Amino acid sequence: MKKPAFLCILLCACAIASAQAHPYLLVANQHSHDLSIIDPAAGRQVAAVPVEGVTGHEVAASPDGRIAYVPIYGDSGVGRPGTDGRNMVVIDLASRKIIGNVDFGHGVRPHCAVYDPNTGLLYVTTELDKSVTIIDPKTLKIVGSVPTGQEESHMLAISRDGSRGYTANVGPGTVSVLDMKARKTIAVIPISPKTQRISISRDDSMVFTADQIKPQLAVIDTATNKVRTWIPLPAIAYGTASTLDGRWLLVCMEPTNQVAVVDLKTLKVVRTIDVPHAPNEILPSPDGKVAYVSCPNSNQVAVIDLSQWKVQSLIDAGKYSDGMAWAK
Repeated sequence: MKKPAFLCILLCACAIASAQAHPYLLVANQHSHDLSIIDPAAGRQVAAVPVEGVTGHEVAASPDGRIAYVPIYGDSGVGRPGTDGRNMVVIDLASRKIIGNVDFGHGVRPHCAVYDPNTGLLYVTTELDKSVTIIDPKTLKIVGSVPTGQEESHMLAISRDGSRGYTANVGPGTVSVLDMKARKTIAVIPISPKTQRISISRDDSMVFTADQIKPQLAVIDTATNKVRTWIPLPAIAYGTASTLDGRWLLVCMEPTNQVAVVDLKTLKVVRTIDVPHAPNEILPSPDGKVAYVSCPNSNQVAVIDLSQWKVQSLIDAGKYSDGMAWAK
């Protein structure tokens, strides 16, 4: 028996709405040159979208979960010889196809993309220009930039209200503090001979970046723009992220294949969690119950249960799984 036409239309509409409401974990895979779309409920990759045969390290998603933005960095690591990426691809997550492109005009090694819901603007670190480039995601036009004053401005974190930005400048070993509204650098904070990654606490009071020479994490006081203290670690750190309740800081430690858990009240490591080889980046789930850890050398994402403090499952991604984002 055939269904009435209006019923078919209604069912299709409901299916589309359901698909749009379904959250996906996005993972940029460096060596397979694609973007993994992972169903977190099923714990598996449901699609992989090629990104023009080149390498994207990081990914951002639009607030409505429909669009992904993948800066194309190039074929090398930060500060190393290689190609200089000059564009960012735009992916429609429903059709799983590239639907747009942002050309920066020359090689800039675009790396970390951050969507600011306060302004509706997209910020992308552009290392070779010593800047953060500002893009209008509606028009895919470059509308401005914020100078960092430093080489290798690799990663970016912004405050909840979007007024301040912080870049980890790898080779110089510094952090640039940016006034995102005035579009200028207001401070450069020395950290170590080399630093990596950056994150901000949920209350915007502290910024964290990892010393790449010693096993310690710098804690920057955002009120003074100075290093408040150092957190000793069991090993050299990499990516960090605060849990959604603001109580804990999760710290990737590549040399020991672990994630350290820091109590943000005492600023001390209280436990470590074993994960697959070389954990890189951490992303809490929107409900705060688990955290996802990209482990590039194993081509996997580890899922950490934040109530039990242990890995509850592993998800296969692409080759050298790196940056992650939520498409909610």
